[in-house]
Amino acid sequence: MNTKVLVIDDEPQIRRALRAGLERSGYEVILAASGEEGLDLAALHNPDLIILDLAMPGTDGYEVCRQVRSWSRAPIIVLSVREGEEDKIKALDLGADDYLTKPFGMGELSARLRAVLRRTSVPGEPDEPTFSCENLAVDFAHRRVTVDGQEVHLTPKEYDLLRYMCLNADRVLTHRQLLTKVWGPEYADDSHTLRVHIANLRNKIEKTPERPRFVHTETRVGYRFRTAG
Repeated sequence: MNTKVLVIDDEPQIRRALRAGLERSGYEVILAASGEEGLDLAALHNPDLIILDLAMPGTDGYEVCRQVRSWSRAPIIVLSVREGEEDKIKALDLGADDYLTKPFGMGELSARLRAVLRRTSVPGEPDEPTFSCENLAVDFAHRRVTVDGQEVHLTPKEYDLLRYMCLNADRVLTHRQLLTKVWGPEYADDSHTLRVHIANLRNKIEKTPERPRFVHTETRVGYRFRTAG
């Protein structure tokens, strides 16, 4: 069965372009011209992934994202002309999985789409007992991390941070999301603590921490654990 992608965008030319490009890649495409229609079609078709515009009349993309995330685990990729970091952070905090600014290339969108589809569930208990990417391996059951087969000793918070990022691999995670999930709501604005732990984690798992392979910075927004080089 083909992967179902729901496109919610009020611009007809964007809908046509996305349908043509996605169908060439073998996806089944469902189109919605408004937030209200998008919510109805999401409930009706239970899509595998949603591509969502933010600036729409009536029910905007933020509200669509909030409502969809209350009942669906389908990944959401935001497409928007809004380039401000506040817009990105708000969408990601509401549950979007990635954010791409218009104009965009189909090649980049397809790569982002494949990345988020690799994750089939929201964070929780891992489906597999271990996570591995190139020379890095994380044993969730034993809280054990190895690089090139050698065990790396992480502090409890460093491990919790790496675990959460691995469970959300290829997803942009905002500073607030990481701080809330790993340290608790009272640390939601403590960006210094996060920066220190990210730096320490990179020093332990990256071959060249100044040019990290795994823990990638999304400038002024957050971080992403990359599975593809």
